[in-house]
Amino acid sequence: MDEIIELHEQIKTLIEERRYKELKAILSEVNAIDIAEALNGLPDGCMRMAFRLLGKDQAADAFVAMEHEEQEFLIRSFTDKELVAIVEDLSVDDTVDIIGEMPANVVARILRSADAQTRKSINEILLYPEDSAGSMMTPEYVSLRPSMTVEEAFDKIRRVGHDKETIYTCYVTENRRLVGVISVRSLLVAAKTTTVAELMHENFISVKTTDDKEFVAGQIKKYGYLAIPVVDGDDKLVGIVTIDDAIEVIEEEATEDIQKMTAITPDESPYLRLSVFKIWKQRFPWLVLLMILATLTSKIIGMYETALSACIVLNSFIPMIMGTGGNAGSQSSVTVIRGISLGEIRVRDAFRVAWKEMRAAIIIGVTLAPITFLKVMYLDGLYSEPDGVVISLVISATLVVTVLVAKLVGAVLPILAKIVHLDPAVMASPFITAIVDALSLIVYFTIASSFVPALA
Repeated sequence: MDEIIELHEQIKTLIEERRYKELKAILSEVNAIDIAEALNGLPDGCMRMAFRLLGKDQAADAFVAMEHEEQEFLIRSFTDKELVAIVEDLSVDDTVDIIGEMPANVVARILRSADAQTRKSINEILLYPEDSAGSMMTPEYVSLRPSMTVEEAFDKIRRVGHDKETIYTCYVTENRRLVGVISVRSLLVAAKTTTVAELMHENFISVKTTDDKEFVAGQIKKYGYLAIPVVDGDDKLVGIVTIDDAIEVIEEEATEDIQKMTAITPDESPYLRLSVFKIWKQRFPWLVLLMILATLTSKIIGMYETALSACIVLNSFIPMIMGTGGNAGSQSSVTVIRGISLGEIRVRDAFRVAWKEMRAAIIIGVTLAPITFLKVMYLDGLYSEPDGVVISLVISATLVVTVLVAKLVGAVLPILAKIVHLDPAVMASPFITAIVDALSLIVYFTIASSFVPALA
């Protein structure tokens, strides 16, 4: 990161001093991704000038890695000739990603700059649902025929490979129908006269154009692929999804889950680019909802107000009980939500999950109880109270039951959310805490009413 900051300042200084030749030489030695980061936050004039000093391939790679706002600014500042040069070097899937974030007039310029075949591919991809495999695939792959020899296959790879997203894996098709996959490594070690059909793997993994992009990313991760083929309803190959796109999806989904788990409406924009109004919009509705849910706990306390006034010492332990219950529920919910997102936990596993969490909760509660008893008796000073032992036992017993209830709620609610087609991440810490708070108070007052004479 220090190197990026240093490069950022260096670019700014050299442009201000009009030392363009020196800057061009420096940038030619820097990775395009690092250049994209270094350009972030530069004054508009400096950014435009620095970008124009980049080589053709370097400019395309840096452009893809830039934030959407910077891309839009550069597109607006490009001449038609400059825009054509950039679009020609972009892969189709990268162009589609950029188009999805641009205003209509900018999109129109990009499409006008693309050649007819690229424009057709872009429009086809844009027809697929936003979160589908079809929307993130690229049609830039190498296809081979089963009857080709190794020598013929290499001739084709040399002829078309420079325009493709990847050549490490090639796809074997008959009348566009996917029949096998083959690695360049297999071709390299085989005799020139060997046919592709003899070397290809017919037992391959593919995804449908309508499959969810998170599922596609999971398949790439599961099988360790660099790319996975995408087929239509007739098993015809229409594109591939590469590992870089899969990593981006995994990162987006993880960010979205974290935001939902902390009661924030998801937004893909970087934090520093969010306006104060957008931050308000993300957070305020959830806080209102959670505040309304929290009124349930105050209602429960109000029901026992008269009794609590007779044994005021019980009030001081309400935060500890609610806090412990909320933490216990959050532990289970986060574990289960993560398991669901990784495909480790399915709806059919609900009873197994509940049974496991129940046993864990009992062990945790039983080991927590004596610690709680000693803490309440001696650290909180109840040993000198007439009902100190009884109250300490009540609080210890309450924590055992609260932990059990909290862990069951935390484990089961995300699975129930999955059943009704909600994102399990929504059922995370804030909601679990609100529900567990209410349940822990009911447990506390029920147990206390049975054993503390003042509440009877």
